[in-house]
Amino acid sequence: MKNTIVKILKFLVFFTLGIFIFWLIYKDQDIERIKSVLKNEVNYFWVFISLIIGLISHISRTLRWGLMIEPIGHKPRFINTFLSVMVGYLMNMALPRMGEISRCGVLSRYEKISFSKLFGTVVAERLIDVVSLLVLLMIVIIMQFGQMLRFIEKNPEISEKISSVTQSPWLIAGFVLAVVLAYLFRNTFKESAIFKRLMALLMNFKEGFVSIKNIKQKGWFWFHSVFIWLCYYLMLYVIFFAFDFTSGLNPIAGLTTFVLASFGMVAPVQGGIGAYHFMATEGLALYGVPGANGVIFAFVAHTSSTVMIILIGLISLLALPFINRRTDVKDEETTG
Repeated sequence: MKNTIVKILKFLVFFTLGIFIFWLIYKDQDIERIKSVLKNEVNYFWVFISLIIGLISHISRTLRWGLMIEPIGHKPRFINTFLSVMVGYLMNMALPRMGEISRCGVLSRYEKISFSKLFGTVVAERLIDVVSLLVLLMIVIIMQFGQMLRFIEKNPEISEKISSVTQSPWLIAGFVLAVVLAYLFRNTFKESAIFKRLMALLMNFKEGFVSIKNIKQKGWFWFHSVFIWLCYYLMLYVIFFAFDFTSGLNPIAGLTTFVLASFGMVAPVQGGIGAYHFMATEGLALYGVPGANGVIFAFVAHTSSTVMIILIGLISLLALPFINRRTDVKDEETTG
């Protein structure tokens, strides 16, 4: 009961935060103009192409996850792996980071694979994604240093918040206290049941991380690792051609906007709502796109991908029991 209440509170806090940011961005916008642009000035062909690229990226992520699972002694069916990935994306709409747990739980149930081992592969996968995003950020900073400086100058609260967190006396005091307590009670903690369960869990996580080292088809693994992010980038960039006010921007402008918007997606709010819109709008502003146009672009880019994830995620939830029930029946007939 307590855990359920905590989850509900987390959902409400994150959802409220996202809606509040969304409201701040759109409260002063001309809603009638936005409706007019959406109805008459958007080339939805490019939005459709964006969704196709997005679907391809999800397939690529599925294939990469399958390569990471093989070294831990399992080769799950593609359909179950893909549907699990899409359920994970759907669950992220409900609660940030719930997707990682959900997709591992779904695949563990239908493929009979250790949840903690699967979670280890997902942790390793997310680590690769973080490194990929940071590499892209470095590329953008190097290539677009002037624009990034203007972004920080326009939003001084970003650098101020980073400085306040890293220099916070409470953070330093808390870290020192944690170290002291860990040292004083180290022997007691090592003998506890919690510590033993934690160590067992960490060993399974280790197997997940080691899966990268033991991947047989490393070439395909690294291909998908690059291809996934290329698709993510193209998914946003092709929408530039859907609007007159962004169709003339170059691919570098698309990369800058994509990287900033990606940081909005990793914010602790459901589906990046609000945070994505803010970052994408500010990214476009670096290249002279007025805020009134930037918010329309962000709305179309975010809403289209969100609707696709919700639809495919719901279909995946419905399809999983049906597909696996039929598979179980076939297995029984074969063994019988």
